Amino acid sequence: MNIPEQVAGETTGGSDTTVARIARASVRPVQTLDLLTQREMSSLANADASLHELFRRCALAILNTDGYVDDARKVYEAYADFELRVIPEPRGLKLELFNAPGEAFVDGKMIEGIRHHLFSALRDIVYTEHKLAEQQTFDLGSSEGITDAVFRILRNANVVRSNVQPGLVVCWGGHSISRTEYDYSKTVGYSLGLRGFDICTGCGPGAMKGPMKGAAIAHAKQLKSDTRYVGLSEPGIIAAESPNAIVNELVILPDIEKRLEAFVRVAHGILVFPGGVGTAEEIMFLLGIKMHPANAHIELPLIFTGPAGSAQYFAQIDAFLRLCLGDEVAQHYTIINGDAAAVAGAMKASIKAVRRQRIAQNESFSYSWTLHIPEALQQPFLPSHENMAALSLHRDQPSHQLVAELRRAFSGIVAGNVKDFGVRAVEAHGPYQLHGEGEVIAGLASLLEGFVSDGRMKIDPSTYRPCFQVASSR
Repeated sequence: MNIPEQVAGETTGGSDTTVARIARASVRPVQTLDLLTQREMSSLANADASLHELFRRCALAILNTDGYVDDARKVYEAYADFELRVIPEPRGLKLELFNAPGEAFVDGKMIEGIRHHLFSALRDIVYTEHKLAEQQTFDLGSSEGITDAVFRILRNANVVRSNVQPGLVVCWGGHSISRTEYDYSKTVGYSLGLRGFDICTGCGPGAMKGPMKGAAIAHAKQLKSDTRYVGLSEPGIIAAESPNAIVNELVILPDIEKRLEAFVRVAHGILVFPGGVGTAEEIMFLLGIKMHPANAHIELPLIFTGPAGSAQYFAQIDAFLRLCLGDEVAQHYTIINGDAAAVAGAMKASIKAVRRQRIAQNESFSYSWTLHIPEALQQPFLPSHENMAALSLHRDQPSHQLVAELRRAFSGIVAGNVKDFGVRAVEAHGPYQLHGEGEVIAGLASLLEGFVSDGRMKIDPSTYRPCFQVASSR
């Protein structure tokens, strides 16, 4: 039995006197990582600087849960004195934390959910480093190898299971949304929860938290004990979107592309709430899959939904998609505004169809292997200024290629908005330059301007300065 050891020490003001610190805490896992080899524990304790910094940043993001700061650099700077040590022991390992965010503790003891998230992060980093990078088990240069790697990471985290029925609804949407939109996402989550569905999101605040919170209340009413609130993140975004307190299955994928693939392969249905560029990136990723001829027969319901007052948001999204990809793109999604019960009912009917198809095709309930994901959507994109400027944003190319280019453009803007390396790059070299031609670039400019004017880029829109500039021609 692993007994938690948590020594609080004194609470300090740290470098930011408005933020309480826990000077020292010692904590052990409950179950996660209780079967590490001595070699794995030793390598963690003596990790190179880059791996240590990766875990330190992920750990800080988790401990800063509900911090409501969506600028990774500000989080890292506010807790520049935060440090941790991995200490191997004969019965497992423990972590020693120094100057940790006080919000993660109650009466000097770490909140249990946060402790679980902390060791989930360590579990995923250990697995990725030792099984993927160090042992070079997978061919990450091939589509099949990437899909295999995503599956193994999820299986190691016990997210993919053989004993579950279809019922996991992935909910996408922004972290910077209005109170009305947040409350609506809770209502939809409540309607889904009453029907027994579990929730998977990007694990942060806003539309990632609302559906989980609503579902949690509904699950309690239905006396559902085997509840699942799955949060999928990646190191670059986790500090800006710290895991919310409802997540009970946290997985950290190596990069945004593998995170997106994980979403679509574990989903039995996908809902999209209002959001910003991150949500637009997710929509583009999924439509690039659904529009591929190899997936024409595969059931994967996609519903866009928001409160009645946000109907214009999805009208704008719909117009942009039709402009770029043609009217036929609309057959791949349904728009339902202002009716949470209708959304849940439509999702229930669609997931029944998913179940029937999976049975007929002898397909796994927990991971969709037959879904074809174009390699252009799988390969990591580095949003440097050079790469962003080189994107081909015009209609004179195949639709699947344009989808991939738009996905990369939105991904780069996400980096410039909230990711530490992206924020620093924009400060050093100025805004990203996006070039294109015709209706595509004009539509993109209009969409992005709408996100800015509606305050969808940052939690505090008053401080936002666009990290991009859109040009109508090269």
